[in-house]
Amino acid sequence: MSGDFWFDALLGVLLLVLALATILARQLAAAVMLYVVFGLMLALAWARLGAADLALAEAAIGAGLTGALLFSALARQPKSITPPVRISRMERLPALVLCIAMSAVLGWTLWQLPLQPAHSQLPAALEQLGSSGTEHLVTAVLLNFRAWDTLLELLVLLLALLGSRLVAAPEPAALQHWPLARQWSIRLLPLLVLVAFFVLWRGATAPGGAFQAGALLAAALVVLRLNGQLPALRFDMWWVRALILAGVLAFLLAGLLSVWLNWQPEQAVQWLRWPLPLAKGLILLIELCATLAIGLTLTLLVVGERKELTA
Repeated sequence: MSGDFWFDALLGVLLLVLALATILARQLAAAVMLYVVFGLMLALAWARLGAADLALAEAAIGAGLTGALLFSALARQPKSITPPVRISRMERLPALVLCIAMSAVLGWTLWQLPLQPAHSQLPAALEQLGSSGTEHLVTAVLLNFRAWDTLLELLVLLLALLGSRLVAAPEPAALQHWPLARQWSIRLLPLLVLVAFFVLWRGATAPGGAFQAGALLAAALVVLRLNGQLPALRFDMWWVRALILAGVLAFLLAGLLSVWLNWQPEQAVQWLRWPLPLAKGLILLIELCATLAIGLTLTLLVVGERKELTA
């Protein structure tokens, strides 16, 4: 067997071990650290499967932003926590049986899936790639062929932010910050922002795009905010609200433009289908607006609208 097989097998076993260790960890700090490591290993697994877009998203969101959110929640835990009520083994038995049954059903379902889909849409997508306005197939699917899906994903993020504002009150930001983290952020954050916009630009011809770039931009803003190097971001600021809504509004305006430019009395309305001469420009504009909207939305979801403490 080749070295690639053993590497992939070891990676799969490591993912299972990390998942179990994260669930069974007795200390919250250890569980959070194991979860971040699990996210990084999962990103590596996606890269091994050739899904570079998912690998970037997993590393930035699954490990990075989610890890920062969990560490932030961990820091707010009270010093004294009431010991949990111990549950006997017999009381745990129904949950164990349910988990085993669900695992068996999922395993059987995956085993029944064909290695090759019976009706692949890949040939049709490749045939239309030249008229999509981009050279990368994933970007063409997300921003042209299935633009409705991406628009709805942006709406979900917006609704998540609005919902979190209803249940989470602004909390004062801590005055003490780790000096080493502040020094590192000053040096590394400009590079992170540069990489974010490079990933956005590169998404037209290679793995990347708005969601990965937005996650990287949010990571930069979260680090600055947690280190006290960025003023408070609030949804009631007009420019913050405008940039958060920019992703959805750019999609809707581009959709109306596509209806107007493609209008034919005898044909059905072509919503979110870009005319070829304008396709590349519209996709780039939508991705730029979506990057800023995703970056600010994720930042507010992670660090919230904290109030500054006054001396």
